[in-house]
Amino acid sequence: MSAIGTARLTRPDDILTATLRGHLEDHTAAMASLHAQLATISTWGAELAARLLRGQRLLAAGNGGSAAEAQHLTAEIVGRFDGERRPFSAIALHADTSSLTAIGNDYGYDDVFARQVHAHARPGDVVVLMSTSGRSPNLVRAAQAAREVGAEAWALTGAGPNPLCEASDAHLALDATAPGAQEAQLVALHLLCRVFDHHVRAHDAVAGSIVRAGAPARPGQREDA
Repeated sequence: MSAIGTARLTRPDDILTATLRGHLEDHTAAMASLHAQLATISTWGAELAARLLRGQRLLAAGNGGSAAEAQHLTAEIVGRFDGERRPFSAIALHADTSSLTAIGNDYGYDDVFARQVHAHARPGDVVVLMSTSGRSPNLVRAAQAAREVGAEAWALTGAGPNPLCEASDAHLALDATAPGAQEAQLVALHLLCRVFDHHVRAHDAVAGSIVRAGAPARPGQREDA
């Protein structure tokens, strides 16, 4: 190849284009990995709906970008996803900055989530832990704490096996780079919310039909609800 041809291939624009294409290829691989695990999302969504309908709660945590995604999930559960329904209890553990910094200062950053799990989680609750590496010590300890209090720990991570998957009761590990995994995890959360909403609405529709048919209302439910 001539010197001119080599120079053309190594221009900054060419290198940037190749980098962007590589990123999109990583994203495609992550989405393919997610597509292969839709059954896990369906199972989690149905189980989460069943537990929260019984009065359990969701706790979620992550570091950095994963913290933002975990908080995104809790916002969807407390608020709504893409249709009207009643709110449910969901707490992002990293969002309480006073507890986070106090625990980090007094006990060390590895315990910032585990101590909150011990404080807030009850048997039957779900603790969702997000990490692209699956190797964050504070999330691994949170998974262990969830088991100690009788809650269920679910991990969303990048490629497995990894310590967080091993410490959790169930996991969804995406075979992708860290950026690709994080992007696919957001899609996974939206899919989870769709399944969750589907089961909540189905439950409430049946309950509403029973009440309208003249059956006694459930405890805490108005007769005209």
